[in-house]
Amino acid sequence: MSEHEAAPAAAPAPAPRKSIEETAETKFPRGLVVRLFAYLVAGHIFAGFLYLLFEIGGK
Repeated sequence: MSEHEAAPAAAPAPAPRKSIEETAETKFPRGLVVRLFAYLVAGHIFAGFLYLLFEIGGK
């Protein structure tokens, strides 16, 4: 190659992959987050229903 010809650009090296222990400590699995959110919502709806029953039953 002469000085005026451009050499093909090399692709940047990929970042090293994190170990399973590193990713497990820093990020929750998506399914766990969805289930946790669903259980919290369902739990609050159920608690509200029980509260309503006790309010109606106490009158």
